[in-house]
Amino acid sequence: MDAPLIIGEERELTSKRIEVRNAFDNAQVGSLSIADPTHIEQAISIAKAASKTAFPVHERVNALYAAADILDSHAQEIALLLAQEGSKTITEAKREPVRAAEIFRMSADVARTLAGETLPFDARPGSESRVGYYVRRPLGVIACILPFNDPIALVGHKVGPAIAGGNAVIVKPDPSSSLSVVRTCELLLEAGIPAGRLNVLTGGAAVGEALVRHDDVRMISFTGGQNTGEAITRGAGIKRLSLELGSNSPVIIHSDARLDAAVQAVADGAFAQAGQNCLGVQRVFVHESVYDAFRDGLCAHTETLKAGHSLDPSVDVCQMIRLEEADRVKSWIDEAVRGGARVLTGGTQTGSVIAPTVMEAIPVSARLACEEVYGPVLGLYPYATLEEAVGRANDVDVGLHGAVFTESLRDAFYVAEHLEVGAVIINDSTDYRLDTMPFGGTKKSGVGREGVRFAAEEMTETRVVCFNL
Repeated sequence: MDAPLIIGEERELTSKRIEVRNAFDNAQVGSLSIADPTHIEQAISIAKAASKTAFPVHERVNALYAAADILDSHAQEIALLLAQEGSKTITEAKREPVRAAEIFRMSADVARTLAGETLPFDARPGSESRVGYYVRRPLGVIACILPFNDPIALVGHKVGPAIAGGNAVIVKPDPSSSLSVVRTCELLLEAGIPAGRLNVLTGGAAVGEALVRHDDVRMISFTGGQNTGEAITRGAGIKRLSLELGSNSPVIIHSDARLDAAVQAVADGAFAQAGQNCLGVQRVFVHESVYDAFRDGLCAHTETLKAGHSLDPSVDVCQMIRLEEADRVKSWIDEAVRGGARVLTGGTQTGSVIAPTVMEAIPVSARLACEEVYGPVLGLYPYATLEEAVGRANDVDVGLHGAVFTESLRDAFYVAEHLEVGAVIINDSTDYRLDTMPFGGTKKSGVGREGVRFAAEEMTETRVVCFNL
């Protein structure tokens, strides 16, 4: 069988290369070769051939457990690459390979239990002599297109279930975080994922577009922006899609909320990873009776946070992934201020660093109110009734996670029933995710569900077997 194809660091496969730099100081971390059309065809051919070879469940389980072990043993190396690439602090980066290793172990467990069931054919008159069942079969070649913000965890969430289901995978990382992904995938192959079952293509949008349009790719698993997600749906043709496209996450602070806990959770949810998080807190609706107390507590806490270089272990909020992204977020802040918004704390830009920012009186027409900022900025909005807060929280075209802080079981159930999101988190930030839960959104936040078992089901199809006895 052909060897797996990995295009990236230390492979002079093309003359075109991408430089990877830390956005704080522009220090070069490494460079990457860019896949050309020949490489794309080669990777798909290798993956297609591999997908047709025998891959029994016990081999999948062993490979996934070994993958988890090797990620654990190289966690520090991967974390350093992540922080150097610049999407999160070194403290945040150290948690990601460990999390990915656990996702691979979960995937091994799912591989053992991913099964069909018998079917009662005699439920139909005239079919009394028929018996049968259905099984789950791999789709074949799955293209996994990654964002920059949680690349190693998402290797786990996409590659793990795909391998559990018996598929072959082509990973296309974001150019800004490709070094850590390439190294992670090299380790996965060393751990024993079979040759051809895992391939990596580095490059920009052209590589992703070619994978999306190729007839031999049977599924696209994509995490990223809404505009790209819409382009994928137009270009993919007839194939399975799993799209996670971000949100504008609302949190409701009700009159009986435990404010100290809410302040900590909201700040963590808004400013971790410099706000570059699809689950990041962005709109905070606060009951008018506790608005002043919550606002003052949140601002006081936010002002204790240190912003700076991702490699500084004392930093809470690092630089954004690119200077252009910091410029964009600052322009959104300025736009809201021109419309009458007030900056309570933060609001400043130093190079690629946006200070953690709390604002109020943001006009509904401002992009901060209705689009995903993907930066360390949140807005506060007072409300009078819970019904009002839920209605305003729903008044956007996305819905990934939402949250409410309340001590009332009745009010918690009301929000859980009426908030138009994929998950409602009670007494915690929207930034909470259990890796086994069905993860995805409503409206324009995406299509399909991740979460190991749910992703594995998306990445397989049913085949019915019926005997006429």
